[in-house]
Amino acid sequence: MDNIKEIKSAIEGILFVNGDGINIKKLSNILDLPVAKIRGIVQEMKLFYEMEERGIMLIETGNELQLVSKPHLNTYLEKLAGTSKSRGLSNATLEVLSIIVYKQPVTRSQIDAVRGVKSEKPLMTLLGKDLIEEQGRLDAIGKPIIYGTTDFFLKCFGLKSIKELPSLETFQDFNFLMK
Repeated sequence: MDNIKEIKSAIEGILFVNGDGINIKKLSNILDLPVAKIRGIVQEMKLFYEMEERGIMLIETGNELQLVSKPHLNTYLEKLAGTSKSRGLSNATLEVLSIIVYKQPVTRSQIDAVRGVKSEKPLMTLLGKDLIEEQGRLDAIGKPIIYGTTDFFLKCFGLKSIKELPSLETFQDFNFLMK
């Protein structure tokens, strides 16, 4: 397969049919093309979806590619689905999420120490929304669970990796995280 238009069409079709993200190496194997060539074509496709007034965009999370609807269409898509998932997160839940994002991997007691209050309910909310996950246990007394963010978190915030987050120094109101 040498025709760029045909390759783009194949990538788009594969991503559409797959629905969930697909690993770039797997896509490379399916198309029998080098990963580097796939990456270059994907960058062109991303620009195309960004420039055009289209309802979808191509995102990359880690090494996975996925076609998703653009965020400004959520209201319409919620009507289609008959449900509303746009219920926001409480301030306490956002606070716990920010602690996990910038201090991961982190235990519940470490989160509680930063906040000064218990964090069990916000943790359960974040786990239920698949924004965080259990990433194992700390090698310490009691073997507490350690938490970190998920690929779904990255997708929600349009990040390829956690390294793309702004530094804490850019936020004046988040001094509590600097402890």
